[in-house]
Amino acid sequence: MKYAVKIGIIGGSGLDDPDILENAVPKTVSTPFGSPSSPLLEGTICGVPCVLLARHGKKHDITPSKVNYRANIWALKEAGCTHVIVSSACGSLQENIAPGDLVIPDSFIDLTKHRELTFYNNNEPTPKKVVHIPMEPAFCVETRQVLIEAAKKLNINCHEAGTAVVIEGPRFSTIAESRVYRSWGAQLVNMTLAPEVALAKEAGLCYACVAMATDYDCWHESAEAVNVSSVIAMFQKNVEKVTQLIIASVQLIAARNWDDVIDKLKTTIETSVQSK
Repeated sequence: MKYAVKIGIIGGSGLDDPDILENAVPKTVSTPFGSPSSPLLEGTICGVPCVLLARHGKKHDITPSKVNYRANIWALKEAGCTHVIVSSACGSLQENIAPGDLVIPDSFIDLTKHRELTFYNNNEPTPKKVVHIPMEPAFCVETRQVLIEAAKKLNINCHEAGTAVVIEGPRFSTIAESRVYRSWGAQLVNMTLAPEVALAKEAGLCYACVAMATDYDCWHESAEAVNVSSVIAMFQKNVEKVTQLIIASVQLIAARNWDDVIDKLKTTIETSVQSK
């Protein structure tokens, strides 16, 4: 194989436990875009090289809008990662996705307003060029399929597709906003997938997400409106499922040849540069 698999894991709310790794070694790094949210924790899962990064910091004191997404993705790329698997707490916008359910998103709608969306801004330390990256498919198809396959092997019920509306946060939605997102046919509302997923594609990383529905946002008449304590409680109650799914997925990823997928990603990036 041309590429040696190394998997970055970005842990969201409730999933940044270093015990997921064997032989873990912390590594403080810097990037041209500043420091990542936390030191990188390098180790292995079942013998597969992995890197763990806490999206909101080790003390969970970084709000979604203040996460340095560029530094996080850049740091994982520089660490030699070929893949990035992330966990994310989400609100459910549909009755059939109950709190505690897992979803493997396949698309997103970006409603964020104040985030750096690309590595290439012409005044940054990256090469001065304009990159128009295609975002369809939004998530790595092959890596998503691995997550779905792992869920089936573990008998973990998960929804195999879903669109996440990514809002700026840190506040939750109004009921009017929640109803609009539902009218669009979206399944989830989230605060962190964008620009993370787009930056991963610019970096040539195979990116997929395990999303957990922690609540019904505020649209569901019979459910309590979303609040921080209920989100954390639901995630902690079900985090073991996410952990098991990631561990199983790491092993399945490592067993495959990803040369064609990674080469295709590299070609996408090369052909996305606007020529003079």
